Amino acid sequence: MAHISAGVEYALHCLVYLVDPARLNRSGSARDLAELQGLSVEYVAKLFTKLQKAGIVTAAEGVHGGFSLARSPDQISFLDVVDAIDGYKPMFDCKNVRTDCALFDGTPPEWATRGVCAIHAVMIDAEAHARQVLATQSLADVASRLSAKASHDFDNAVGAWLVERVTNRSARSPRSGKIS
Repeated sequence: MAHISAGVEYALHCLVYLVDPARLNRSGSARDLAELQGLSVEYVAKLFTKLQKAGIVTAAEGVHGGFSLARSPDQISFLDVVDAIDGYKPMFDCKNVRTDCALFDGTPPEWATRGVCAIHAVMIDAEAHARQVLATQSLADVASRLSAKASHDFDNAVGAWLVERVTNRSARSPRSGKIS
């Protein structure tokens, strides 16, 4: 958590698009989700590979395929996504500065090295609190906030756009028996 990457933000936005308030779940291809947000397909595909390995999404093959949530949106926390995309990274990397004081002449006294460094202790506490907040916020929470903020028409438009993309892929597919 030293730095939460932009990949986490993009992954969360993609995942929110997969939350359908009416059905609780919808699917989208990496290509569609990338285009919806103006990202490269390769980048979104890499994010979804990590999300799939973490059990956050499942993938379906074929023309009607795509990614959907592997669990209910209220069972997917922000911390799940952060850890899936960035992996666990400590917020603070203690350098044991307390042992390098010039007054110690290379040999710090026992009191200076006893226990956890007071500064490191604060950082450990801060990290625990940050992870706790991320663990308590779910995709359902943020999707609910988005629904309250955006018009109902926006969610319907996103759903219709994703369905249209699948329909257009089906119409172009040689396996569908027709090419439009």
